[in-house]
Amino acid sequence: MKTFKYILVVGLGTFLTSCSEQQARKPISHSSGTFMKESIDRNKKMNSQEKEAIAKIIKKDTAHIYNISEKGFWYAYKTKSSENVFPVKGDVVTFDYEVTDLYGNTIYSVAELKTQTYHVDKQNIMSGLRNGIKLMHKGDKVKFIFPSQSAYGYHGDDKKIGTNQPIICIVTLNEIKTVTPE
Repeated sequence: MKTFKYILVVGLGTFLTSCSEQQARKPISHSSGTFMKESIDRNKKMNSQEKEAIAKIIKKDTAHIYNISEKGFWYAYKTKSSENVFPVKGDVVTFDYEVTDLYGNTIYSVAELKTQTYHVDKQNIMSGLRNGIKLMHKGDKVKFIFPSQSAYGYHGDDKKIGTNQPIICIVTLNEIKTVTPE
């Protein structure tokens, strides 16, 4: 019987101490936030420099009228078709494009990239191109100037496009196939 009382007392004591409120652990280190502030300042400076470089390119290109998109990139029609249908989510488009740096040096040629097939908003492609294609009609040829955050951003494309590199894409939209839901 003494053993039973002993087990009961120990069990009850364990139960009561486990139910007590536990204190949260204190953090080991305290961050001052300087890293984030420096990162924000660095990105603001980089974006400002990119915008200045793009503004110079647009100013020199008197043959085209540039528009700025809601997504923060610039575009100009090299050839504008009379079509009035824009691609929408689910449509399948085919297009050809080339990629250059801001100074016209070819990064990827049309021959290298070949004709692309893209299911609008259902495939993962560069964000600027994804948004730019939706501004085009069948037969349009458009020059897009993408700041780095609309292109491949901090990571680049792991091949020829570097870190934080703004690019120019000249895109020809060949076809829009409307896909009807089944």
